[in-house]
Amino acid sequence: MTRHGGDGSHVDDVIVALEAVTKPVILTVDRVGAVRVPPNFPYLCSLSKFDIPTHWKRPCLHAYDQSSGVQTIVHRIRHFSMEVSEVVNVHSRRLKSVVWNDFDRVKRGDTFVAICRHCKRVLSGSSTSGTSHLRNHLIRCRRRSNHDISQLLTRGKKKESTLGLTNVGYNQDQRNEIVTVASTNFEQGHVDGTVYTGSFSFDHRRSQLDLARMIMLHGYPLSMVEDVGFKMFVRNLQPLFDLVTIDKLEADCLEIYKKEKQKVYEELDKLPGKVSLSADRWVANGDMQYLCLIAYYIDDSWALKKKILNFLKIDPSQAEDSLSEVIMDSLRDWDIDRKLFSLTIDNHSSYDKIVCRIRDQLCQHRFLMCEGQLFDVRCAASTVKFLVQDVLETSSEITHKIRESIRYVKSSRETQEKFNEMVQLAGINAQECLPLDNPFQRNSTYIMLEAALEYKEAFLLFQERDPGYSMCPSSLDWDRVQAITSILKFFHEVSNVFVESKHSTANTYFSEICDIHLQLIVWCRRSDDFISSLALKLKSEFDEYWKKCSLIMAIAAILDPRFKMKLVEYYYPQIYGDNASDCINIVSNCVKALYNGHAIYSPLASHEQASENGGSDVKDRLAGYDKFLDETSFSQNINSDLDKYLEEPLFPRDVDFNILNWWKVHAPKYPVLSMMVRNILGIPISKVALESLFDNGHRTLNHHWSSLKSDTLQAFMCSQDWISNEL
Repeated sequence: MTRHGGDGSHVDDVIVALEAVTKPVILTVDRVGAVRVPPNFPYLCSLSKFDIPTHWKRPCLHAYDQSSGVQTIVHRIRHFSMEVSEVVNVHSRRLKSVVWNDFDRVKRGDTFVAICRHCKRVLSGSSTSGTSHLRNHLIRCRRRSNHDISQLLTRGKKKESTLGLTNVGYNQDQRNEIVTVASTNFEQGHVDGTVYTGSFSFDHRRSQLDLARMIMLHGYPLSMVEDVGFKMFVRNLQPLFDLVTIDKLEADCLEIYKKEKQKVYEELDKLPGKVSLSADRWVANGDMQYLCLIAYYIDDSWALKKKILNFLKIDPSQAEDSLSEVIMDSLRDWDIDRKLFSLTIDNHSSYDKIVCRIRDQLCQHRFLMCEGQLFDVRCAASTVKFLVQDVLETSSEITHKIRESIRYVKSSRETQEKFNEMVQLAGINAQECLPLDNPFQRNSTYIMLEAALEYKEAFLLFQERDPGYSMCPSSLDWDRVQAITSILKFFHEVSNVFVESKHSTANTYFSEICDIHLQLIVWCRRSDDFISSLALKLKSEFDEYWKKCSLIMAIAAILDPRFKMKLVEYYYPQIYGDNASDCINIVSNCVKALYNGHAIYSPLASHEQASENGGSDVKDRLAGYDKFLDETSFSQNINSDLDKYLEEPLFPRDVDFNILNWWKVHAPKYPVLSMMVRNILGIPISKVALESLFDNGHRTLNHHWSSLKSDTLQAFMCSQDWISNEL
């Protein structure tokens, strides 16, 4: 083999540095196999003869210099010791993929491996393994330059690429290594933040907005973009994406909010019916409180929709007139004050004046139907919640004994073992453990009492055997625990019905509320003065709710084709006795009045106005006839539309019955009545979410967002609701 020195002269032996090499050596092999030593080779300390291994003729890292025809060998040399068994095979015609610009294919024994030039990770280099796993590694490789990723994502075709020269550099942090970057350049275009590489396009702006949507949708903190772990994850996932700052992320969130708000505004403006509103209080860290306003409506496709309109910071000490004005400002801002049908709020006397002020303002402009008689709706779930709180407060002494008994049993391992002996002695086969209740979860007290009742006999025996146990309830206490538990169980089941219904329209609540009314009557007749007095207190509070909301729920039940007037006629005699017929007539008359109010806005009533606006003299002379014809036919339609619905047979009861689908199909048959149905069924009789059904107190704000500015917080809360509804 012919050997050349760095100056191009022939020499018999290649001079290499063995032990004293402090920096790497670059050797090159030309096409005829001649090894070239770089001209500047100042690192020689001791010289020796060295026969070049034959496998050096096949360079392990190479790039083709189009001008000189020289392939460059770049070895990451530490001591110049190479295993002869590691044969580098890069001249194979089969290695055509661009990934081999970044991998060494080395034979180890009978197999081939691929070694990443950047991070030295060893992967499979077998011809049967393909190159997909190599591409995936290079995309994620942390030490690889980001601008080279295009050739991996495009699976670059030769006719679309231009092969550049290899860039060889020296990394000062890795003294004994030479780092090479071989880049394949593709034509790239940057338009509006979009990077186009072959068939792959990366929209940088869209990714930024997707990040903002993710933050709002899942309630993540804005500071997440500064977390080291998140930065590392994004960089490995998509090196082309530049993470934004917190301020830029907040601006993107506000931009999304403005666009989404405009969409909601247009949707509300085009509604065929009315909108019902609910108002709910939220709390955050400290004493901060917020008012959440949510719109409920049935759209033109007969789907029940719910949209958060505002999330406003309020002063707890604010007067009622101030809060009512806050709500009115929101209605005007969304331009739905003329479309408002009802307002659902917690069943608390502190809200009475607020509702009255809003109702009076709307009635002055004649925006409300039936003179606002159906405007004030109190939340059914919150009403049950207040009833349960009264039960727990009245029975606090008894529940305290149960709680302390369980706490004593669990006070030590020895005490627990003694109690277990009493359980076996009493022959109790209960599988439930004895839980302690959570003061922040009212259903946990019911669960605790129910579990304790199963161990009643064990507690009585335990009292006889353990002189330190002094909190055991008496026999009378256990009887009252039994009664209280049955009351709590009833309210627990009713509450679950309120939130577990597939189609939580207004028609589903009437029967449940009537059952509460009847059950309270039964409890009031109990012989135990403790239970009867408790029931009388509960019924007194429930009657206030019944006065406000029974009428609207009865009307909603009548609009259910499975019940119509029959459900009212079934429950009212049990509730009112001899006065039932008068109460039924009140409901019936209100249905007709409400129907007549909707008939004014029906398409049938628009003919009169059209005839009055006619332009020709002939039409003016016949205007009286047109008016007479419209009035007579209009009156006939009013009677036939509602009466026809009530006179037709009931629809069979079905568990999976969807009332909105039924009315969607039958809306053409009942054009006026279907308008009324939209507005009634869209009323939120209950506004409590499942996750806060059994919570004591108001809903709590996500702690990640509690420190946000009020405007930003409103944008986040509203956008979170709007985006989640679109998924």
